[in-house]
Amino acid sequence: MFWGSSMADFRSHLIFRRDAALKTRTRARGGLMSICFALGFAMVALRLVTLGIVPGDETLRPKWSQLSSAVHRPDIVDRQGRMLATDILAGSLFANPSRVTDVDTTVEQLATVLKDIKPKVLRKRLEGEGKFAWVARELTPRQQARLHALGLPGLDFVQEAHRVYPAGATASHVLGFVDVDNRGLAGMEKYVDRTGGASSTPSASEEGPSPVRLSVDLSVQHAVHAELADAMKRYKAKAAAGLVLDVHSGEIVALASLPDYDPNRRKQALDKNRFNRVTSGVYEMGSVFKVFTTAGALDSGVTSLDKGYDATHPLKVASFTINDFHAKRRWLSVPEIFIYSSNIGSAKMALDMGRKRHKAFLGRLGLLSRMETEMGPTASPIVPKNWSRLNTITIAFGHGVSVTPLQLASGAATLVNGGYAINPTFLARSREEARIQAKRVIKLQTSDLMRYLLRLNVQKGSGRRADIAGYRVGGKTGTAEKVVNGRYSRSALMTSFLGMFPMDAPEYLVLVVLDEPQRVAETKGQATAGLNAAPTVGRIVERIGPMLGVTPVLERKRKRFDEHVRASY
Repeated sequence: MFWGSSMADFRSHLIFRRDAALKTRTRARGGLMSICFALGFAMVALRLVTLGIVPGDETLRPKWSQLSSAVHRPDIVDRQGRMLATDILAGSLFANPSRVTDVDTTVEQLATVLKDIKPKVLRKRLEGEGKFAWVARELTPRQQARLHALGLPGLDFVQEAHRVYPAGATASHVLGFVDVDNRGLAGMEKYVDRTGGASSTPSASEEGPSPVRLSVDLSVQHAVHAELADAMKRYKAKAAAGLVLDVHSGEIVALASLPDYDPNRRKQALDKNRFNRVTSGVYEMGSVFKVFTTAGALDSGVTSLDKGYDATHPLKVASFTINDFHAKRRWLSVPEIFIYSSNIGSAKMALDMGRKRHKAFLGRLGLLSRMETEMGPTASPIVPKNWSRLNTITIAFGHGVSVTPLQLASGAATLVNGGYAINPTFLARSREEARIQAKRVIKLQTSDLMRYLLRLNVQKGSGRRADIAGYRVGGKTGTAEKVVNGRYSRSALMTSFLGMFPMDAPEYLVLVVLDEPQRVAETKGQATAGLNAAPTVGRIVERIGPMLGVTPVLERKRKRFDEHVRASY
């Protein structure tokens, strides 16, 4: 019995020791496995930290100047110092493909924030062997915050110079725009690059580069832009363009062409219909060109205000018949030819000048060659290769030669500023500075006579709807038929009004051009310049006169002035 008890106790003891040893080995194995798992997780965590946060070897991580190709640009301000264009810092996202752990997940996550992203293109970039690839540039602060919150390895941000335009589309065709690397592509932005104003590195000066001060006045620019937009809507025109020019300094105080674009959204500029019609479009300007015909005839001495021409019958040249739109069918004096816009009378004045003198006079006014401004050359005018007698006749009333509106305005400024040819500028300059480089191309007396005729046309002729009380506006209308399918179309018109004020001492020129205005109720079913372009200029003058410091003259004084002008000639 004792032996049996002893054996049972012995067996129990052996089993107890065996179980204890087994538990000890199990705990040891568990501890070892825990240590291995902990080490594994630690290594993964360390790798993720290295990829996502720790920059590592600086020789492997490109520096900012190596990453960003964006240049730093000076501010552009208007003549009063108001901001038109400036640089701000904006985030851009780049990737180091060698550190991106999961390309598919990265692309999928980025697409939730960057809506314009192209997944296939981005996937190809991230699968590349290089250490740098752009993902997205010019991010908004909200986009950057959301991307940062994703915590994707292999991605990082850099702050780049980004161009912004506080006035939006208001002065877009003057300012132009830049590309994604902040390099100027058009307008005065391109001028900044051409003159070395843009830099690949930030300025060492705390104040930065000096701003580029333009001749444009933002308030005047806004008024012109608004009135052109209103005219397009009011007369249902396809397009509109206009400018304000200081006739003594050559400064372009405002320039607009609609449809336009917002330079903050540069893709809009790719639309072919949004080009700058003032400098890049050439047009047959119609009867506006008669100001040059009349001035040329007066300046050359072949005619005078006392002289006249027979407009009783149409003028026949070969198979062509030249007629008047508002035919009087009688002898017309030179002032009557001007205010009634007689094609017959203008053609006969040009014939009196002769082909050589006629062509030479237009050449002196800069109407037959490309014009250079800070924005580069204007479009080339279309001029007859062989200047025939028929060319002289048709060009006399604005057909047969095509010019840019800027050339037209510049040449017309010469007619009222005392006879000086002054090249237009988009940079601020004084009248004294302009006079140093100005060249007299017509007589002072011719300029005085043209001031009289231009004022007379607004008082009694086709420009009456441009007459704004107090501002003594002068000007000339132009209605030209556009060429459609190789033939002039009576339904597709280009209308314009060339206005100047105040005519007792002209300071500013205002030109408005409307492309295919329609026959609307307001114009009583007509679409000529006197009914659409002329009143548009009148509304512009009424708005900008006070801005430019032109003091209106009371009605009584104005009447005395008009009587004085008539008596003077």
